[in-house]
Amino acid sequence: MKQILKLGYSPCPNDTFLFHALAHGLVKCDDFQFSIQLKDVETLNQDAKSEIFDISKLSFSAIGHLLDRYALLRSGAALGRGCGPLIIARPGFNLEKILSGKIAVPGMWTTAFLLLSLYLSNRPNVIPMSFDQIMPSIQRGETDFGVIIHEGRFTYGNYGLKKPLDLGEWWEGKTGMPIPLGGIAIRRKLGPDIARKIETGIRESIVYAFEHRKASEKYISEYAQEMSKDVIQSHIDLYVNHFTVDLGEEGGKAVETLFSMAREKGVIANSNMPVFAYS
Repeated sequence: MKQILKLGYSPCPNDTFLFHALAHGLVKCDDFQFSIQLKDVETLNQDAKSEIFDISKLSFSAIGHLLDRYALLRSGAALGRGCGPLIIARPGFNLEKILSGKIAVPGMWTTAFLLLSLYLSNRPNVIPMSFDQIMPSIQRGETDFGVIIHEGRFTYGNYGLKKPLDLGEWWEGKTGMPIPLGGIAIRRKLGPDIARKIETGIRESIVYAFEHRKASEKYISEYAQEMSKDVIQSHIDLYVNHFTVDLGEEGGKAVETLFSMAREKGVIANSNMPVFAYS
């Protein structure tokens, strides 16, 4: 009998692209049957506090908070260059005003909020909300700044907003490393043997996605809401890359650096647990 594992990931095109083959049985992961739910990444972050999912897409910030319960897999991550969160605002609002302004963020355990906290010297006045509500909130004047993720980096101009800062560019300039955004975490209780098998299945699903790009189009568009085909493709191109297949040494070092900086600033707690599910 196959072991049933609960798997959670977001409806964003990068996740539906890379998980399509695994979700539809197009790659072998014979020992397991997956019970799959798609949720916003901050919802997944909060669900992880109660270990609702055995395997879950999580913001790296959330993984840093939960290393006692979850460990990172080397495949499936969103990590790269030129893909970090953006600080946006209405015209007339520059970075000098950010500490006195209201800042909309897509969740308190998102890497977007973590990067904002690392960038600013003082704790910002933030208002958490669903990522798709951030740009309308700024446009209406309910908030002054916002940190946007996902397809927002392609569409903020449609709301008449500007970009005072690219937090990804700031991170790359400060560290010289790619920016870790989100990764696939697995419950530590499942052990390293299961982690290896799941990681292999995810890696094969990513390779399948690259080799059969049209196969996932219907699945992606089903969850992509009102995104145009161009935005969907730009989203995938931006967040799915060689680090998604395998973090490698450079990706692993970037994750460790993010956690180290966050601990030094007190944004996440210290932990002696290893980051990865197996060595």
